[in-house]
Amino acid sequence: MKVSGFTIVRNAIKFDYPVVESIQSILPLCDEMIVSVGNSEDDTLALICSINSPKIKIIESVWDDSLREGGKVLAVETDKAKAQLDPASNWAFYIQADEVLHEKYIPILKEAMLKWKDDKKVEGLLFNYTHFFGSYEYVADSRKWYRNEIRIIKNDSAIFSWLDAISFRKKDVKLKVKTVDASIHHYGWVKTPASQQAKQQSFHKMWHNDNWVKENVSSANEYDYSNIDSLKLFEGTHPLVMLDRIKSKKWKFEYDPTKKNLSFKNKMLQLVGKIIGYRVGEYKNYILLKD
Repeated sequence: MKVSGFTIVRNAIKFDYPVVESIQSILPLCDEMIVSVGNSEDDTLALICSINSPKIKIIESVWDDSLREGGKVLAVETDKAKAQLDPASNWAFYIQADEVLHEKYIPILKEAMLKWKDDKKVEGLLFNYTHFFGSYEYVADSRKWYRNEIRIIKNDSAIFSWLDAISFRKKDVKLKVKTVDASIHHYGWVKTPASQQAKQQSFHKMWHNDNWVKENVSSANEYDYSNIDSLKLFEGTHPLVMLDRIKSKKWKFEYDPTKKNLSFKNKMLQLVGKIIGYRVGEYKNYILLKD
């Protein structure tokens, strides 16, 4: 079995992405790792070059910033990286620059990929998600955060990046997937308030025109983390590759998880979901195959 990894990144230093940790977290599973580095305003390319692994293959790309509708540029760049994968690979592991895999899941994923390698019905593997917010101690738990997404796919040229690179489809059809007992740690909402604010001001330009950004994105110097509907304390452990970054955290974020800022409708929907074990109205960009 051969596995290729791939990711895209741009302005990793400017916006404080844990991209080095992201790449390092999946390297043990991969025979090669394609890293597409976009034209950046910082030393992102040098940062990626500093990762000491012969598995890494760096490609440089110029992003088309006119592709704003729906964050299309992210999907275009993801497909560029995917096109560089070794055709001999059975699987492709896609990870975004703010996502990290815990090392405890490596044996589970190896077993799953071996199990379904030759099963043509299985087109991808579905992960759970843990979304950190404000700090490394709190995770988001309201309905607005997606709970699952596809991150490992069969190395099939007909599979392409979907929407803003959140997921994948094959000829505009949802992929048939198997669930894996593994979670992606999403750290996109954990960075200094200044870096988070700069990221928001830049990131929204991938979806909206300048007038929309001016009217809807704060011009403050720091992001206001207090504007969140619901968080809970994180009770697990972080990936080993993240420990140095976590120790270097220099900002304070305090939150009372007993206080919720949810509408009555969302309170009821969340309560119903806990009772029945099913999230009513949840969007799922996949077809789940039964065992």
